[in-house]
This record gives sequence, structure tokens and C-alpha cells, in this order.
Amino acid sequence: MSKVLVEITLPAAERVFDAYIPLESKMSEVIKLLSGMLTDLAESKYTSTGSDILCDAATGTIYDVDKIVAELGIKNGSRLLLI
Repeated sequence: MSKVLVEITLPAAERVFDAYIPLESKMSEVIKLLSGMLTDLAESKYTSTGSDILCDAATGTIYDVDKIVAELGIKNGSRLLLI
């Protein structure tokens, strides 16, 4: 499975994390995995609501949850926001 290393900013916890995400997964699955993982790592400063969104940090473009990660142009070094 191909993966890319991305930087994820979590404004609610005022922290930045690096994570590998699989290129072949739907964005909805990636958001679910990331929000669960970051809930644990954010030391009670962030709790997933189940309606979290992932967007491009530079443009603010919200990623379509029905698309595969590879289709969205996400690559190594991409900077994302989880809100």
C-alpha cells in the first residue's frame, strides 16, 4: 500500500503532527483514522465530533470525503488542517 507523509495542523489543540496516510483509501476513512489518533495524542485538548473535516492548509479547500486520497493531489509534504 502506498502512503504519503503529511503534516496535520490541529488548531483545537494548537499542535502539529506528522502522519502517513494511504493513497488508496477514501478520504472519509482517513479522516476517521486521523481524528481518532489525534484525539489520543492531543492530551484532552481535542475530541473528535464525528463531523471533522480535513482541508488544505494553504488554500482552505475542503477535501471531498467520497474521493480517494490519490485523486485529491495530496503528496509527501502536503500540509493539512483537521477541524
